[in-house]
Amino acid sequence: MQTSRHSSCHCTGSIAPDFSRRGFLQRTSAGFGWLALSSLFARMASAALGAHFAAKAKNIIFCFMDGGPSHVDTFDPKPMLKQHEGKAIGASAVSKRAQANANRVWFGSPWEFKQRGQSGLWVSELFPHLAKVADHLCVVRSMVGELPLHGQQNLLLHTGRIIGQAPSFGAWMSYGLGTENHNLPGYVVLNNDWVPNGGLENFSSSFLPASHQATMMRAKGVPVDNITPTDSAAIQRRKLALLAGQNTAFAAQSSDAQAIEGVIANYETAFLMQSTVPELADISREPEHIRKLYGLDSTDEHQRFYAMQALRARRLVEAGVRFVEITCPSFDGNNSPWDQHGHLKRDHEKNARITDQSVAALITDLAQRGLLDDTIVLWAGEMGRTPHVSKIMDTGGRDHHVNGYSIFMAGGGFKGGTAFGETDEFGNAVVSQPVNIHDIHATILHQMGLDHEKLTYRHGGRDWRLTDVHGQVIKELLA
Repeated sequence: MQTSRHSSCHCTGSIAPDFSRRGFLQRTSAGFGWLALSSLFARMASAALGAHFAAKAKNIIFCFMDGGPSHVDTFDPKPMLKQHEGKAIGASAVSKRAQANANRVWFGSPWEFKQRGQSGLWVSELFPHLAKVADHLCVVRSMVGELPLHGQQNLLLHTGRIIGQAPSFGAWMSYGLGTENHNLPGYVVLNNDWVPNGGLENFSSSFLPASHQATMMRAKGVPVDNITPTDSAAIQRRKLALLAGQNTAFAAQSSDAQAIEGVIANYETAFLMQSTVPELADISREPEHIRKLYGLDSTDEHQRFYAMQALRARRLVEAGVRFVEITCPSFDGNNSPWDQHGHLKRDHEKNARITDQSVAALITDLAQRGLLDDTIVLWAGEMGRTPHVSKIMDTGGRDHHVNGYSIFMAGGGFKGGTAFGETDEFGNAVVSQPVNIHDIHATILHQMGLDHEKLTYRHGGRDWRLTDVHGQVIKELLA
């Protein structure tokens, strides 16, 4: 579009010297090249703030172990539980934040622990494959939660708040750093056909621009709805131009155009994804040894689904997606797969069989490709499980526990082969170096080059951040 030299007149084709976004929108006529305009607003709406300092890592893969894996059966060995199995825990072991009473009894782990790798990190036989990559694992054994409820703890893990109503971790990361590939979103959730407790708020952009919302990619069937175009590119572009024109005209009349610009950005990203997502989702051309490494040859369909999503996660970060989350398949209709109040041994072993090989393969594969140094693999559930039960029985399980539990990070500058923090001799409560999820968020943001106190967004008259008014960088976890 050409402008008149007479900038002060109202000649046809002239633009007054108001180059604000609103002024630009208000003065743009329907004859403008909407294609260019839609792309412009897509870039504006999804523009990242940028790093605050040099980053150690560029990408995150979050392996979400929904339901709460038992810390005393995975990464926090407690031989005293076996010695005192069946004995009452007593009043001193009762906590207001746990499902407990003094008559409950200690319950030892059904699995043996061994020291693994050169580091000697303790890992249960429940995870034979993760045991082989123990020297990459930075285990935090002193996590403390807020409420022993799945929904609230899931939201805390994802949004930093037990009530939700705030952007997800992945949305904040997309907002702060964007994507390295403008044909792809900055935040992708590799889902397994169910929604965890806490709902879709776990993956929401909330008050951040809509372009930072998670894009879902399912395991079964077509990975993303409508990803295969029914129109030619030229016709799609004309449709996009019409939509952009209508949305931009509406934005010009709105008191806050950001939400509308986010919609324009999402339309543009969806169009661009058509050329990249099908190829990225198609793992059939991966070498056979890589497919076997992840467990795609398993006879268990749930393990195959998880293996597929883990391999896709590697492909997505390789292609430039900033934050990828993988959820666990639900094999028994339970929408918290690791939530074993009963049949602990049977179902924890099932969950481990589904996920263990693929997570270990992901770490191995990233390392052999030179990607682990700048990719953080976060393995975490929303809570742990009680080291005590109502009574000892073969079909027994463990209940919700937030007074002390374990997670791990690998890669991205985290110190491998280490365990940080300590629970008491029964694994019942943290006794040394307590860590909360705000600390984990702050530390991961730090590794990504972001100061958690400076990554803010103005909303409702105040500056919001992922860590709220909490969080500190745990430097002891960093190499």
